[in-house]
Amino acid sequence: MSPRSVVALKEADFWIVEDTRISSKLGYVLEVRKHMKVAHDHSQDGALNRILDEIEEGKHAVLMTDGGAPAVSDPGSRLVDLAHERGIEVDAIPGPSAVINSLMLSGFFAQRFAFLGFLGRTPGDIKKELLPFVDSPYSLVLFESPHRFRKLLEVAGQVLGERRYAICREITKANQQVFRNILPTIPNEAEVIGKGEFTIVIEGRRKSRERASQDFVGQWNSHSEQEQEDLSDE
Repeated sequence: MSPRSVVALKEADFWIVEDTRISSKLGYVLEVRKHMKVAHDHSQDGALNRILDEIEEGKHAVLMTDGGAPAVSDPGSRLVDLAHERGIEVDAIPGPSAVINSLMLSGFFAQRFAFLGFLGRTPGDIKKELLPFVDSPYSLVLFESPHRFRKLLEVAGQVLGERRYAICREITKANQQVFRNILPTIPNEAEVIGKGEFTIVIEGRRKSRERASQDFVGQWNSHSEQEQEDLSDE
């Protein structure tokens, strides 16, 4: 956590949190006790506007989620949207990003990438969301639960074909793991434990890699049988 984040949390009049039980643990670590108001995916506009009423009266608040960045595959976007509509100033304090960290850890081409967050739960929904990227050079960054990531990789292999991928598990934590392989191969439980937070990076379609592979096959096929046997022996 950055020094700026700590200062903001300590100076705020109250915290807007996803779960008071989780955020209170952070307060304990920072030795700070703040009044907390809950805002999550099921919060109605009325409740959110009551929070904004207090801010309009002059109070300062900090929005935080249990893990990840507020409003990015986490609650918060509706609250921020309402704040803008009411002319309330909104600022963001950057911190660790699972999306960017996983791209750095993967080693894949990341000049262009698409963050898809959590895909649908059914194989049909997953296929529908991945189909537009069959011929795309964009590396894909996905979030998935520890109980469903293998099914996601299985469907991704069916839709995208042979692609390199990286599983980044528990990023920035003590048990961080980066596992790389090629679809459609899927890791077993011994290789990747189904526990923790998962970010999956699937490499985009790389024409240079495909051409290199095709050139090798073409060169191989151009040899005589005897030459192929000689190359196999080397």
